[in-house]
Amino acid sequence: MMRIAFTLLAGTAVALTDIEHKRFMLKNIDPLVFPGKYVSHMHSFYGSDAITKDLPTTEQLQKGCPSGENPNDLSIYWAPTLYYVNGDTYTEIVPATFKTYYENIDKAEIPFPKDFHAIAGNASAKSQSDIDEKVTAITWWCDTGADDRNTRPRAAFPKGTCGAHMQAILRFPDCVDTTDITKYSYAAANGGKCPSGQKRMPSLRFSVRYDTRKAIPQGWNGVPPFKLACGEIGDGYCFHGDFINGWFDDAQQNLLKAKGQTFMRIDGSHGEGKIPFNKNCKPKDADPENGTSDYKKSLEMMGHHMQEKGVKFSA
Repeated sequence: MMRIAFTLLAGTAVALTDIEHKRFMLKNIDPLVFPGKYVSHMHSFYGSDAITKDLPTTEQLQKGCPSGENPNDLSIYWAPTLYYVNGDTYTEIVPATFKTYYENIDKAEIPFPKDFHAIAGNASAKSQSDIDEKVTAITWWCDTGADDRNTRPRAAFPKGTCGAHMQAILRFPDCVDTTDITKYSYAAANGGKCPSGQKRMPSLRFSVRYDTRKAIPQGWNGVPPFKLACGEIGDGYCFHGDFINGWFDDAQQNLLKAKGQTFMRIDGSHGEGKIPFNKNCKPKDADPENGTSDYKKSLEMMGHHMQEKGVKFSA
């Protein structure tokens, strides 16, 4: 099983680029699921800081400040926040690295359409049966490779201390109907080809590495003392991600040229594809007076929202 996992990633590492991003905001918003509201579970945000509770366009994102190393990519990316749980204390584990990989570019027919947005994963997942790993690639593992992935569900957290970072993997849909960008799917779910009426895009993948050694120097054994904002203590199944395209057009054309090699830096009119972080600006919360970055406060706000809808809510 371990060999298969590493082979899968190695096999997809053809015609690709990667971009590292710093987390610039922690907030209880999700403009794809709850546009206009402060009622989401907590998310960690990366990319363009021109993001609020309201669904942005590509053009609006491009007016922001990027938290990533490529100034030609003003996309916004977010994922549920990971916490170390110690009694009643919830401490965010800030990723050591958050990288977006754009892969299988040699198979892409089109760049990401303007205003394209997509969700990957299942925020309501509670077991491995809710995860289609062959399509979404959702897995948790220790970077050292010496973990219990052969004996546990692969979309669950490792049950023993990671000797290095604990990593999560997630793949996004790579097929879209260009006449209706809300209709998208995975080529992997259709025999490696897009369904009729859809075009192939580059394959976006999240790779998130968490420094659990810093958060829990004593390590752990048994039920992992972690909780995603969307799930239960110890499981990890609900890991998911959101993406809104903010790439500049010229850089996207360069992205599509990344063929026949293992890596290509994507440059564009806004700069080279690998620059020092925050060289020209410092990303920040565009709406600091609203919403919350506090986990327990976010639960209160979610609870109030559910009560207004007449739905029973429990944290």
